[in-house]
Amino acid sequence: MDTTQHGSTGIARLRVYWGATRRNFLGDAPAWYKATIAAFLVVNPLSLLALGPFVTGWLFVAEFIFALAMALKCYPLQPGGLLAIEGVLLGMTSAESVYRQTAENFSVILLLIFMVAGIYFMRDLLLLVFTKLLVAVRSKLLLSLTFVGAAALLSAFLDALTVVAVIIAVATGLYSVYHRFASDRGIDDDHDHADDELVHDPLTGDLDRFRGFLRNMMMHAAVGTAIGGLATLVGEPQNLLIGKLLGWGFGEFFVRMLPVSLPVLLAGVLTTVLLEKTGWFGYGVELPASVREVMERWERRESANRSPRRRARLAVQALTGVALVLALAFQLAEVGLVGLMVIIVVTAFTGVIDEHALGRAFQDALPFTALLVTFFVIVAIIHDQGLFTPVIDFVLAQDGPQQGTLLFVAAGALSAISDNVFVATVYITEIADAFDAGTITREQFDSLAIVVNAGTNIPSIATPNGQAAFLFLLTSALAPLIRLGYVRMLWMALPYTITMTTTGLFAAAFLL
Repeated sequence: MDTTQHGSTGIARLRVYWGATRRNFLGDAPAWYKATIAAFLVVNPLSLLALGPFVTGWLFVAEFIFALAMALKCYPLQPGGLLAIEGVLLGMTSAESVYRQTAENFSVILLLIFMVAGIYFMRDLLLLVFTKLLVAVRSKLLLSLTFVGAAALLSAFLDALTVVAVIIAVATGLYSVYHRFASDRGIDDDHDHADDELVHDPLTGDLDRFRGFLRNMMMHAAVGTAIGGLATLVGEPQNLLIGKLLGWGFGEFFVRMLPVSLPVLLAGVLTTVLLEKTGWFGYGVELPASVREVMERWERRESANRSPRRRARLAVQALTGVALVLALAFQLAEVGLVGLMVIIVVTAFTGVIDEHALGRAFQDALPFTALLVTFFVIVAIIHDQGLFTPVIDFVLAQDGPQQGTLLFVAAGALSAISDNVFVATVYITEIADAFDAGTITREQFDSLAIVVNAGTNIPSIATPNGQAAFLFLLTSALAPLIRLGYVRMLWMALPYTITMTTTGLFAAAFLL
């Protein structure tokens, strides 16, 4: 009797622990989502046994993209990380391969850690400048074109992640200002702008429209970074690699890319005009009058209450911003190291010397840094299992103009699935090997390099996982505030993807 009771008690205790573990697994994510991730973890080893590593490798890619797509349900680090760990344990890749991928992208990791934190300490100046812009420019179309143009120009000389980090900081600041007003909170009161419980009912509609307005601005700016990143040697990491292999300097790279980059820029601008005029794909959302009024009042209040000490802080941020642009434009140091310089200079001259205040600046960047390293596991699986090899071999086996067209399409498709820097690295290395072996001429080498650069920069905007800047936006703290999820990003990027990719393909096929 005692033994039976003891056994029953043990089973009951196990059930309690199992129920608690099941509830703890992925926290507050929906039950169906938890079940899906668990199913992935069970199916993968069975797939490896039954279907082999090649098919299972593509299964891992699809599952990781699913985790990204559900970023608003659960931050992708945990589900994606479990998949990545399983991939290593199943031998789909190795810890050494993951480390190699991470080391090769160390400059991007440095950028995320230090540059995003550096932008955080310049938020007062950025918020002031963009609030004045928002108040001064009343035309939504003109404002949208300004965001596209400014993002394109900055990304041609700076890193796209840096530009997106700046725009995210600005949008978060603007959202916080209006959310505080809509919640009837004082400027110095504690306030959580992620909590809508205190928002007054009459202002709920305006807050939703403001979210739509910010979604428009963020997507315009993100697309602008892709346009600018295409054009110059320093626009994207793969551009530097391509320029190095072909011996192109800044000027020559810019001139050689003009037959593609200029038509793509025009296509992007015309698409912006069309979307804002028609309101298609979620665009054309005007800034609510109540938001503009709050921004005007906030700007006047800030100007009236600006003490000499605050003016000095803004001056330091402005001078540091000029130094930042010059350092990045002339490539005086790695982007991440320039970001560290920004942190040191701005905090030293604005009185931010407490370690806890410094730590707050790193909170937004570090989760994404961890997610990016997890993504490198998937990239390592793609590399080790040769998932792209059949496509690459088929494209390089073609001859004549058809090769350029197929190369653009293949590079674009793979960049939308994977990371565009990785795809560009694989393709340009294969093409360089073909040139060294005498298989292609120097003229072909030059033309195919342009196609690789265009094919990996433009179509990759189709999905958030195509470019690190888009992925950073998707997983930023701003995305849930403005209701910008994976599917919505796909939908809002679709018109730009169609028009710019078609234009780039035409230019690559007929203008080279």
